[in-house]
Amino acid sequence: MLPSFVDRPKGNEKGEFIALDLGGTNFRVLAVNLDGKGVATVLNVSKFAVHKKYMQGTGEQLFNFIADCINSFLTENGFKRTKTYDLAFTFSFPVQQTSIAAGVLIAWTKGFTAKGVQGKDVVNLLNEALKRKHIDCIRVTALANDTVGTLVAGSYKDPICDLGVIMGTGTNACYREKRSNIKKFKGPDFEGHMIVNMEWGNFDKVRLTCYDRELDASSVNPGAMHLEKMVSGMYLGELARRVLVDGIKRDIIFLNAPHAALIFKRKGSLKTSHMSLIEGDETAGLDQVDEFLKQKGISDSTLDDRILLKRLCRLVSSRAVGLGATAIAAVIIWMDPELRQMHTVAIDGSLFENHPGFPSKMTGVLRKLYGVKAEKIAWVHSKDGSGRGAAIIAAVAAFSEKNRKMMQE
Repeated sequence: MLPSFVDRPKGNEKGEFIALDLGGTNFRVLAVNLDGKGVATVLNVSKFAVHKKYMQGTGEQLFNFIADCINSFLTENGFKRTKTYDLAFTFSFPVQQTSIAAGVLIAWTKGFTAKGVQGKDVVNLLNEALKRKHIDCIRVTALANDTVGTLVAGSYKDPICDLGVIMGTGTNACYREKRSNIKKFKGPDFEGHMIVNMEWGNFDKVRLTCYDRELDASSVNPGAMHLEKMVSGMYLGELARRVLVDGIKRDIIFLNAPHAALIFKRKGSLKTSHMSLIEGDETAGLDQVDEFLKQKGISDSTLDDRILLKRLCRLVSSRAVGLGATAIAAVIIWMDPELRQMHTVAIDGSLFENHPGFPSKMTGVLRKLYGVKAEKIAWVHSKDGSGRGAAIIAAVAAFSEKNRKMMQE
């Protein structure tokens, strides 16, 4: 429940801004234009793979890599180094923010363990890397979480959007709260509202299965991020793999393929993307599943094997859908107990976008919980919300700083 130091935009913000998006195995640099009428257009975008040596090396290595990526982006897209560009840094990890452009990393998630970052202001680390690389045309005006960016991007176009959710490599949510209710907010102005970054991936009140406990014990952060490990794309494939291995040991599946145990013994041998392929196969003989298994070295699967594998994957993903939708419902109940108002939920993330039936299944869960009132809750896919939202936050921050200086003068 972390203060973000930003509220929803007014929708009239204009200009061109740079956004960084770090939250998984890919890092992006974007240029975004805001037209002042609710439309945020991505002008340029570059994507860079974050290799393990940066994820799990030192903080200096990681931020030098980020600065190098910014440098490449500016050069490749012809940005003039004589002009100063306002930049927002989407840093999608638990951060204790102290202002709109300062925040200390609480703990790494999503497989990152870079040393020397936890407990440090990540904006300072970025600025130091920019100085080391002699990049003088960038002014970091805002620090944002991808979930906050998703809500901001959604509300730039739709003013009733009040909840942002990530369903991708990780999972998180944020919502709009009265400043007077935010106990962690120490600012002088308690009037109005602020977006709260919930960091709900660390919610730990859901009962774990033996498979959840095994996965947790083998993770880089055992004992933490329980909800994320049950809901997010980084873990669902591994969770399904552990259930599958147990099923093979119990002689429930692949009875004609004893070597299947060795094939799926390796961690990571069943990915969430594989689950999407398996669950999306609607052919009578599950031909796509058969081809996937053949590529894995299992050429003698039966139709029953394939049906059972699809059912297993669907059980794992359906639990993720149920937990995610119910968590969203819990936040809406907090904001609007009687569900008297319309609510738009801005959602981004590969799981929501790509996994077969994910949005419709979430709607089904809400109908079970709310009945006809579920019609007051609408999903909007806030495509690239983390990037576009960061640019909007940069615009809000730059505008606020300009106003502050004018008042001082």
